[in-house]
Amino acid sequence: MLKTAFEQIVNVNKIGSKNENNLHDILMMAQAEKTIPAKNDKKKILFLGIDLQNDFMENGALGVPGAHKDVRNITNFIYRHLHKITDIAVSLDTHQPMQIFHPCWWEDQAGNHPQPLTIITSQDVENEKWIPIYEKKESVEYVINLEKSGKKQLCIWPYHCIEGTFGAALEGQFANMIYFHSVVRQTNVIRMVKGLYPATEMYGIFRPEYSKNMKEDIRLLESMRQYDQIVIGGEAKSHCVLESVIQLVEYLKSVKDDPAKIYLLEDGMSSIPGFEDETEQTYRRLVDNDGIHLVTSTDFE
Repeated sequence: MLKTAFEQIVNVNKIGSKNENNLHDILMMAQAEKTIPAKNDKKKILFLGIDLQNDFMENGALGVPGAHKDVRNITNFIYRHLHKITDIAVSLDTHQPMQIFHPCWWEDQAGNHPQPLTIITSQDVENEKWIPIYEKKESVEYVINLEKSGKKQLCIWPYHCIEGTFGAALEGQFANMIYFHSVVRQTNVIRMVKGLYPATEMYGIFRPEYSKNMKEDIRLLESMRQYDQIVIGGEAKSHCVLESVIQLVEYLKSVKDDPAKIYLLEDGMSSIPGFEDETEQTYRRLVDNDGIHLVTSTDFE
């Protein structure tokens, strides 16, 4: 039983805005709790938070409707299961302005840049409807091979998660909770930076959508095998969460490990509007074919 109340760690009314909680005070409260070191856990449970950053909150540069509710449910979940969760890992989508999915990378023949949410197809680049300004050969090859591999088509996104900005930082109330867990359980938060390579998208945390230069992060995938359960939430359900889950399932199956160790918090992730139907169908296939679990934050045991 924790002496520190949930409300002393998380202010649900401040989700997505500047974190006014004093993290030093929160960690001093964590320090005063009864410590049960995570290294002693017999059952090892990982909570994996995908891209829970300010720019994906509802008022962010690439805001996901429902993100504030997701953070509230996730932080409550971690609080309730604090002495069972062995480790917490977070991915950090991290970009520069000049990347293939940002407007300044492309122009039409009149010199206009594409608007956010423009889809650029292989036919567009072959017909020079959209022309890459940077890394031209690699960019054209990327769009063509993205379609050949059956991936999502290239979408131009608003500038988001620019390295070093408020938008790229972890959402503040979520950060309060995971660092509280870190001190109580004597385990460091695992941070995974993704998305820095300019000429590819990286929705999933383990490999890019398509690239001849970047390879799958086998070390990170292999680290997932040490856990008996992996609980996942974050943003967006339709993109970075989904691709991360697909990549993890594929790897676990390839090494004869069981994807049924994966639990997704349905009330801890939301989709980008317009992608809901396709997303739900894909998750249903993962449940039916691979045994992953879709649970709510209050049902998980």
